[in-house]
Amino acid sequence: MKKTAGRERVCVYPGSFDPPTRGHLELIRRAAALYDRVIVAVAVNPDKKGCFSPEEREALLQECTASLSNVEVDRFSGLTVQYARDKGACALLRGLRSAADFDPEWRLAQINRSICPEVETVFLMSSPALAHVSSSAVREMAAFGADFGPYLPDEIVSHVRAHFEPYQPD
Repeated sequence: MKKTAGRERVCVYPGSFDPPTRGHLELIRRAAALYDRVIVAVAVNPDKKGCFSPEEREALLQECTASLSNVEVDRFSGLTVQYARDKGACALLRGLRSAADFDPEWRLAQINRSICPEVETVFLMSSPALAHVSSSAVREMAAFGADFGPYLPDEIVSHVRAHFEPYQPD
């Protein structure tokens, strides 16, 4: 899916990434092999209180994607498909960990297509080894002092550990 007729092919991978996991990074790497440019877009929703601030999530993602030359990290608020259109993207990337993820993602893809038909939604399945990994599971493990390191990119484990240190149970 690389350049066709001189046109750069841009993919937007939106999400909360609170925190980014090995599953997220796997999808980013795979998308980087398929597209000329991948924008990992941290969603900012003022109605939701994340564990990490949008700025922290952006910094964590920048750290674990630094070696990927065609990946950039950004923040956005508003409709994802409008953000993708504004960035000149031809695709929105969505990850699927299991069949249960498909129905809500399919519905969202249909809505996005009705708003902006020129931006395709592309689904990538998680690798079986990472299909059980989620940010919410990592946050819960961290809050209760369990070893969450195997589920995060090596580059950010110490940052996430330091974030949760004050909350460790006695």
